[in-house]
Amino acid sequence: MIGLHEGKGSKIKKPPERVFTLRLNVVACQPKIWRRLLVRESMWLSRLHESIQVIFDWFDYQTHAFNLDDLRFGNPLRRDDLTIEDDRDVTLADLDLEHRERFTYSYHFGEGWQVDVKVEKVGVVAKGVRYPLCEAGERAGPPEDCGGTEAFHDLLACIKEPDTDLGREWIEWLGPDYDPAACDLGKINQALKKLGK
Repeated sequence: MIGLHEGKGSKIKKPPERVFTLRLNVVACQPKIWRRLLVRESMWLSRLHESIQVIFDWFDYQTHAFNLDDLRFGNPLRRDDLTIEDDRDVTLADLDLEHRERFTYSYHFGEGWQVDVKVEKVGVVAKGVRYPLCEAGERAGPPEDCGGTEAFHDLLACIKEPDTDLGREWIEWLGPDYDPAACDLGKINQALKKLGK
């Protein structure tokens, strides 16, 4: 008879947690505004929403929804024509992302922003790396309350002419530090760290 302490026991190894490399593009913005974000599969979809807010320098003032085929997750809503499930109840692993090429994120329906999210790669958690991690990107996120894509392009044209009335108005509204060409990865990743686990 084998005693409890003599057997080797089951050594079933749990597979390493996966990491998704996501490329996020703000739809219809020219020049392109994009980020590459590395996230753990255990991340709640609501935390991905918070991360998107950080990487594009938005303030979570508006409603949002992730759109995956006929599924919607975000601010919960049930109407005759629309159902949005709570994104606090779903992890990225639940979405079968390794078999999904892309999905979208809508922020402020109507004159808001649409972000195309492409799954670029599936890997494993790297030792010593803190997730989420913004690995790359170009240009500043469009200002949240500027009126949508068309108004944003008008804004960019106006601030190129700072001596005009509209140019001065936009620059005053944006603040002196706004640079549409800037994407400060260090600042973004510092803000992502503050999200906590």
